[in-house]
Amino acid sequence: MTETPLDRLRPLFALYRSPAALRLYDEVVTELDHALQCAALAQLDGAEPSAVAAALLHDVGHLVLDDHVAITDELDADTGHERAGARYLSAWFGPEVTAPVALHVAAKRYLCATDSDYLDSLSPSSSRSLALQGGPMDSDECAAFELGPHAADAVSLRRWDDAAKVAGLDVAPFDSYTDLLAGLLRSPQRTERRNIHREQ
Repeated sequence: MTETPLDRLRPLFALYRSPAALRLYDEVVTELDHALQCAALAQLDGAEPSAVAAALLHDVGHLVLDDHVAITDELDADTGHERAGARYLSAWFGPEVTAPVALHVAAKRYLCATDSDYLDSLSPSSSRSLALQGGPMDSDECAAFELGPHAADAVSLRRWDDAAKVAGLDVAPFDSYTDLLAGLLRSPQRTERRNIHREQ
């Protein structure tokens, strides 16, 4: 029996229906709320489907790692959720989706270094993690970041990320993105070859 796009996406969808997705992301929204609001903001900006997918899935690493720390507790380690999330998503999507996900923490550090208003506007949860993530970039790091092919997409994602923290906001459900995500899927053959290469 041929595997359908929905069959392939089932493990990803299950993560966003899991208890981990219903934990508080920050002070007022859950991980799921945050993902849906971020994707909605990307759509409002007329973003490409790949950017909407990256916005929706950018924090999947938190769910994969199950690294939740309550906002009232001290954060003592950076789990690298952005890298874990990008690796996880590479089973389904190409770099047009995974690269902005991998870079959204770097984009935060970049914006903190280049936009003083941005730094002052960080939520308590984002401020809490900044030092562990390396703090604002220095000038050399900023220059290197700007040269990256996905830097602009990562910065856009980061700005949606920071705005996606509104209590009680009514947005489209996760299932409404099924067709968008299915349209971005790598071919199963390309994914299999990628996994074989990793094992060598």
